[in-house]
Order: sequence, then C-alpha cells, then structure tokens
Amino acid sequence: MTSEGLWNIARTRPEQCAVVDPDGREITYRDLAATADRYGRGLQSFGLEPGDSIVLMLPNSADLLAVYFAALQTGLYVVMVNWHLVGPEVAYLIEDSGAKAFIAHERFAAVAVDAAARSGLPAQGHFAVGEVAGFQPLSRLGEDEPVARPEVRTAGSPMLYTSGTTGRPKGVRRPLTGADPDVVPPTATWFFGIFGIKPFDGHVHLCGSPLYHTAVLNFVVISVQLGHTAVLMDHWDPKEMLRLIERHRVTHSHMVPTQFHRLLALPDDVRARYDVSSLRTMIHGAAPCPIEVKRRMLEWWGPVVIEYYAATEGGGTAISAEEWLRKPGSVGRPWPSSVVQIFDEDGRELPVGERGLVYMRMGTATFEYHKDAEKTRTARLGNLFTLGDIGYLDEDGYLYLCDRKSDLIISGGVNIYPAEIEGELVCHPKVADVAVFGVPHADWGEEIKAVVQPAEGVEPSAELTAELLAFAGERLAKFKLPRTVDYLAELPRDPNGKLYKRRLRDPYWTVKPRDRVKMSQAEIDAFLAEQRTMVVASIGKSGVPHLAPMWFAVLDGQIVFCTDRSSQKIVNLRREPRMSALVEAGEGYGELRGVFMEGVAEVSAEPAEIARVVDAVVARNIGPLDEDGSEGMRRAMAKRVAVTFRPDRVASWDHRKISVATTSLER
Repeated sequence: MTSEGLWNIARTRPEQCAVVDPDGREITYRDLAATADRYGRGLQSFGLEPGDSIVLMLPNSADLLAVYFAALQTGLYVVMVNWHLVGPEVAYLIEDSGAKAFIAHERFAAVAVDAAARSGLPAQGHFAVGEVAGFQPLSRLGEDEPVARPEVRTAGSPMLYTSGTTGRPKGVRRPLTGADPDVVPPTATWFFGIFGIKPFDGHVHLCGSPLYHTAVLNFVVISVQLGHTAVLMDHWDPKEMLRLIERHRVTHSHMVPTQFHRLLALPDDVRARYDVSSLRTMIHGAAPCPIEVKRRMLEWWGPVVIEYYAATEGGGTAISAEEWLRKPGSVGRPWPSSVVQIFDEDGRELPVGERGLVYMRMGTATFEYHKDAEKTRTARLGNLFTLGDIGYLDEDGYLYLCDRKSDLIISGGVNIYPAEIEGELVCHPKVADVAVFGVPHADWGEEIKAVVQPAEGVEPSAELTAELLAFAGERLAKFKLPRTVDYLAELPRDPNGKLYKRRLRDPYWTVKPRDRVKMSQAEIDAFLAEQRTMVVASIGKSGVPHLAPMWFAVLDGQIVFCTDRSSQKIVNLRREPRMSALVEAGEGYGELRGVFMEGVAEVSAEPAEIARVVDAVVARNIGPLDEDGSEGMRRAMAKRVAVTFRPDRVASWDHRKISVATTSLER
C-alpha cells in the first residue's frame, strides 16, 4: 500500500503524474521530488537554516511547487507574493519576513528588481525563472550538490500575509512543529475528509486561481500530498476550465462565486458542449455566494457543490449541497474541533438569530500576527479570534454571514448589509458584476451606492438604472435599494475574485483638493508637540454612540486632531463633519469614514468629570439616563474613558454642534 506524501509516492509510484503545468507538460512525482531535493540542498548550501524565510513571486507553475516543497522539507517559512504588488510592497514583505532568498519570475522582472534593490537583500539570495537582471537562474540552484535529500530535514510552513483593510499586511507566523516532512500531517487528510475527499481514489484537482492565495495553495499542496494530480491554470477562463475538466477528468476544485457567475454567463450551447460528469466535489468559499447563483450551479453540476467559511488564522464551517438546500444562504456548521460564536462589540455572546461579530477557534491552535502584537490582541476575545465578519447562528448551529463589518452601511441609524444587495442585483441578466457601498449623505450619514459592470453588449443608461432598481425593488425592502447607480466597464477584482471595494468607495469620501488643509512638516511637528487629550463622541457601527480616543491641538485658530500619536492622520474639524480635510504627511492616508461627530471635550481623570461628559453625550443621542439599561452603557463608556485617558488638563464641556444626530431609538 502506497503511503501518502510527495516523497513516499515518488518512491512507490514514480511515474504517476503529480502536476500538469499550464503549458500542458506533465511532471511525475519522481521528477517533482528530485527537483525539490535539489533546490532544498541548494538553499542549505547558501546558509539557510530551519526558521529562515524565503519569498516567492512566481506564477502558477511546477517551478513554484518544486521550490515550495523544497522549503517544506527544510524547515523554512515560505512567503507567497501577490504578483499584482509593486516594488515597495514586495520589498516590505522581504524585509518584514526577514527573508534570506527571493525567487521571482521574469514576467515580473521590473517589480522584482525594484523590490530586491529596496529590500537590501544580498544579491546571492536573488533567483529567477527566466531572465531577470541581477538574479541568478533558479535552474542552477543546487546544481553542484550531490543527488540526495537535503542534509537537514524538518517540516517548514507557509508564512501567510493577511490582506487587511487598513495598514500594511500582517504575517501569520506559526511555530514550526519539528515534524518529519515525509509524513503528511493528519490535519491535511482530516481537512479533505470534511469534503469527502480521500487519498488517491482517482482524484484530479483543478487549480484556476493564483497560488499566492492561502486556500488555493493549501488545496494544491494537499492534493499532491494525497496522490491527486494537480492541473494548474495560468489564468482562469470559464471555457478553458470546462475544457480542462473534460480533458483531465477533473474531480475537485476550489472556486469563488465570481467564477460561478462567469460560468453561468456562458451561452447554453457552450455549457452543454463539455462533459463535466467526472466532478465529485466542487468547493467554494472566500466570498458570499448569491442564493440564486448557487441554485443554478446545483442545477447544472448536481449535488457536488460544497461551501465553506474559514480563515488563514484557523477555524471554519462547511455545508454540503444537501444541507444547503435545506438551509439556503448558510455557510454551514463548525468543523469538528472548530468553535464558532457570535459576540457584540462589548464582548457579550449573542443569542440565536441575533447578528454580531463572528468569532472562531480551531482546537487549541494559536497564531500571532508577525511583529504586530496590537493587531493580534484586537482580533482576539479570550482564545477566540474574529476576521471582522458579521453573522448569526440559527437554532441548529448553522452560521449565516451578513457582511464584513468594514463594509457595513449605516443610513439613518439602520444597519444595511451590501452583500445582500449585491447578491440580488448580480442575478439580473444585464449585470456582469456589482459592488455596493455607502457614500456620504448630509442628513442620513450614508446612502447606498451601486457600481455596476454591465454584461457584454449592454450599454449604461437611465433606462438600465430604472430596470435594475425595479428588479431590486421586487426582492429587497425599500430602505435597502441603492439611491444611485454608477457604471464601470470592469470592476477591480484580483484573479481570485476578491473585489477591491476601497478603490471604488474612496473617491466618494475623498476631499476635493481645494478643501484640503495643507500643513508643513514644521506645523505637523508643532502639532505633535502641543498635543492635548480629548474625547470624541461618535456614532459607532452598531448605531450606538460611543467615546473614542483622540489627541488634539489648536493651530491658526483651527481645531485639528489625530487618532493616535504615531499615525499623523491629522484632520481639520472646522470644514467638514466627517473629518474630511486630511493633512497628508508622508504617505497619504485614506479617508477616515463613517464617524459622525457629536461633540468634543477635554476631560480629566477625575471620575466626576468623566461621568459629566459621558452623561452629556448619552443624553444627546439616546435621551436621559434611566434604569432600563442606559446606566450600564454609561458605566461601560466611563470605564473606557478612565482606562484610556490620562489627560493633564481639565476644561469645561465644549459642545460644538458638528453634525445633526442621525441616530435615535425610533430610527
């Protein structure tokens, strides 16, 4: 009986196909293992040791997998680069991970050369597939080494960087296990078992998304380790996917909802042309899938479509086709050993059916964001962590996702979830893609904006807008309907279907150049030196007012403030209620959005003064304090202020009416 694992299969089934390269070449287990051994010995000859890191900027290819398996058996951390990044961003990954080697493809030569120069990584650590100036050919790595396994063999690990919505990416670095790299971790077999996928069993995996994505990389590596041929696509195309499914008798793949939508957009005769009867398990995740899209895929492919929700950091849920038909819209129940719970922003666990932040845990596994203890801390609640997604559990323990907390629209104090609106609009036959987000509104705080990519051959028009809104009006409550619709030829998505919504949203929140407050570096330095402490009362994502930490000063008769001592996100309060006049210091910062100013005050550490400020804020926004729960809110906010602030000055309550309150208990 053949044991699992690349090197075990290479020994017992050397001629079995491990990988089909995008150019059609078939690489056997023997050849893939031999190349991984040579690269592993080569990296060790350059002085790399267990615990060191390497950075890969390679397209989907057998070369990428060979280097990855080389690192996996020599105890190295592997950082996969999104090849859409620019030089400074790649240099940051090289520096932050402490990489000792950088391996790039000639397709990305300009960015690779720039990143290598910025990072200061010695030239002996630069390797390339193809011609890249100043890089050594990867094909020569280890060429002078004996044909043998690396001398030091211990299990390495990917070091994955979260994309995040603010700030630079943060590395998720788990401790190395010290395990034998020939032994496939039981968690790999267990994970595929969640989806009913067994080792060997005639399986063929199709990879159509870039391997720099966490889930995509995991599915390909585990497939190879379990004896499944991995068919790689250089870039995803719906017709090409169907051709490869038929050609290689593909049994499973990892997909995203955008790919489903594009497959369904193919003409009926094209979809009927290809034999997809080999499919057994088509797994999707990474983004909410509109219910109607999922139904149509099940009608076409049958009950082989399985959905899951998971995170780089660990933990997740899954739901079979049969379960989903009973629980449409759910992303499933927790995996074995995984915990999923819902909490509000104050850390209180919420009952069945109530929406809040989704927290997870996978067994006793732990992680930390590399060099970012603060992000690690804020993402955790006890031994649970959150990605910032909003959802709820039903009475049977099934999880339903509503949206990302950062995408939530608050209009007139009402929470609106863009994913729900997108899921309906994308079902219109004239819509190829759609994004929904909030834009500024003077009275309501935010209003709903839809940006639509029309289907091929469809021209934007006022008539199309009316048709789309009428379509949505049959499926959504009136308060969820977009107030305006804009059109783009193509929405900004990465090859794995991730929508870069900030690129669409930010222009609507960005201040016009003539409204910006320009400050010299000297003025900024003076500001930082003259900081005083204040409390800002604002309406939070939950629609309930809260107090936020700020530092402020007065310059040229204007009140300016920043969020903390280091960010230098300095804003002028005089001109706009939404902190709109940003001062650009060094790198520009995106608009600080969704905060409606209700009052500004200096406070002291004296409990009586804190209580007086809190009372004024609460009374303004939710009415007089009483005994039905407001007192608890008052104490919670007062505690937050007392712990956060240690101001050295006391001033009276200085209530400036910056914006009319947009939240009330009724609304």
